[in-house]
Amino acid sequence: MARFKNKYRIESTRLPEWDYASAGWYFVTICVKNRQPAFGRIQNGEMRFSALGEIAHRFLANIPDHYPHTQLDAFVVMPDHVHAIIVINDEPNVETSHGTSLHPPRKQINRKFGPLQPGSLSKIIQAYKAAVTRQARREGVSEFAWQERFHDHIVRDDQSLQNIRAYILDNPEKWDRDELFYGK
Repeated sequence: MARFKNKYRIESTRLPEWDYASAGWYFVTICVKNRQPAFGRIQNGEMRFSALGEIAHRFLANIPDHYPHTQLDAFVVMPDHVHAIIVINDEPNVETSHGTSLHPPRKQINRKFGPLQPGSLSKIIQAYKAAVTRQARREGVSEFAWQERFHDHIVRDDQSLQNIRAYILDNPEKWDRDELFYGK
């Protein structure tokens, strides 16, 4: 673990040579702090949203409205986390669908502005988390919080894309077999 000003800090899990504002397909997982089931529950293999879950779902679906160079492919809001494939395009409003093939991302180098440059994956996730948290506060849900970080995976080929889509779309049906949730 690295140190900064004689204090330990957690190193970034992002690829240092990758420009996360570049065109590409990104699989992200964002978790609620302490995996609290703030967004609802799974019943008979289907997600039943709480009021906060409705907000999380709506705000996730609206990401392309705020970032015109992005599209959402498969996504799901689960009781304690969110999965999404976020597509960052070179051109605004490029349509994607669950049948779209992946164009392999090009390896990029970091821009001088860092990971929170406008339109970067980190900036998109930061804005999403902040918007959901603000709305939760407005709704009187003061105890809601996200985990500080998020997981990402750069999708590099069609087979991986198909596997990730299936994982996302099947997630509610497989919830009762989730070892983390049920402590098996």
